Amino acid sequence: MRWIIGCLINAVLFMAFAGYFRESFYLTGFWAALQASILLSILNILVRPILILFTLPVTVLTMGLFLFVINAITLELTDYLMGESFEILGFGMALFFSVLMALVNLFIQKVIMDSRNSKK
Repeated sequence: MRWIIGCLINAVLFMAFAGYFRESFYLTGFWAALQASILLSILNILVRPILILFTLPVTVLTMGLFLFVINAITLELTDYLMGESFEILGFGMALFFSVLMALVNLFIQKVIMDSRNSKK
């Protein structure tokens, strides 16, 4: 259930990014956002651990900040695999979106999910 909620949140984030950053982020619709979100979560399960393992020394030297670069790489890979329905203009924008997604997901996790769990 948590995975589905995460995919839906990322799909909504993709829609918001596409609406706000029209010149650098293109999306054909909600179904493309949902497909990209599911594909991104699959890449995060399969590819991201391998990338983290290969770049572990750099990640340690940068005190974990290189993980944003790894997230940007998975976003670019999602862009490549999705084709014309999901486009990010350049690696810099993918890096910016990875930082933005991390901040929004952190906010949602801490404020909304934790407050919901504390009421139970």
